[in-house]
Amino acid sequence: MRHRFHSLCPYFAMFPESFAERWIDELSKPGDIVLDPFCGRGTTPFCALQLGRRAIASDVNDVATCVTRAKTSPPVLPTLRRRITQLQNRFDGRQWAHLAASQPEFFEHAFSSRTLQQILYLRHNLDWQSSHVDAMVASLVLGSLHGESDTSKSYFSNQMPRTISTKPAYSVRFWRERRLRPPKRDVFEILAQRSAYRYETPPPHGKATVLQTDMRQLPSRLRRLRTPIRCVVTSPPYFDTTNFEEDQWLRLWFLGGPPKPAIGRQSRDDRHGHRGRYWQFISDMWRSLGALVAPGGRVIIRLGSPRIGPEALARGLAGSATCAGRRIELELTEVSRIRRRQTDAFRPGTSGCLVEVDCLFRFRD
Repeated sequence: MRHRFHSLCPYFAMFPESFAERWIDELSKPGDIVLDPFCGRGTTPFCALQLGRRAIASDVNDVATCVTRAKTSPPVLPTLRRRITQLQNRFDGRQWAHLAASQPEFFEHAFSSRTLQQILYLRHNLDWQSSHVDAMVASLVLGSLHGESDTSKSYFSNQMPRTISTKPAYSVRFWRERRLRPPKRDVFEILAQRSAYRYETPPPHGKATVLQTDMRQLPSRLRRLRTPIRCVVTSPPYFDTTNFEEDQWLRLWFLGGPPKPAIGRQSRDDRHGHRGRYWQFISDMWRSLGALVAPGGRVIIRLGSPRIGPEALARGLAGSATCAGRRIELELTEVSRIRRRQTDAFRPGTSGCLVEVDCLFRFRD
């Protein structure tokens, strides 16, 4: 049975757990540390714990770090249930009615008034950065914050994709043209239902180290690490494909961000629109890995782009690896076709990534 934590928060540009499981199993042994400097929804560290490894993960994205912390340091279900009940008992909609009414137009069309009051209350009362219990509650909210409400009652919003947050103006126009009204949802009731569903499969033993930091800062953040890192399983942001600050803006808002897309607020992401800057970004990744990976350590990287072919991606990865300042060998290259592109669900006919390349490297010294 697939672990139900895997789909805790549907995420755009996520690789399947089969990719992480295969390479963690091949490149490491129980007790080893597995590193993912671009952890996204936490697939690599979660699979590492499932396979008896230790895990270190990092990301600059609030959504990524919140969800990864929830999945890799989850509270026990009775504690989670008590926290949801506590929050529900303390909620008074009258205290949040004025704030709900003062939100930008998008929120009026996205959520029913009572639902928005509950969301705002949780937004202001969850300490997801410090409490592993609140991180799980927040992640459950993120997973239900928006989605296909016409087919599932587990989503809070008016009709939206579940993997991305569509832009405010586009969303309002879409709902108006189709005369779509937000559904009346009880957030606490859904949180109780989703927590029971997610915990149908027991969480793995152990806890991961999850850092909210740019991968360039990892060497300084991990300078006191005594155990060598011999395995890295990761997928850097693809060139000219997506930007999490745009695609996840509503989830970022719930975690404390602005009520609209705000590019450049969290990320020093250099990949968009210019190949030279993108490969500088990948070179910075190699500099960090060069300072962290032990001799003989191996790195598997999955990469894709709608504008750069797999052969060129492999050459770029291998060429930029010289920036690690170490002797690195490319051992394997595999190309796979993307059969079900996530963009097809909300942008039919777009020319997104059609293939991905997996490159396996070994640090020779």
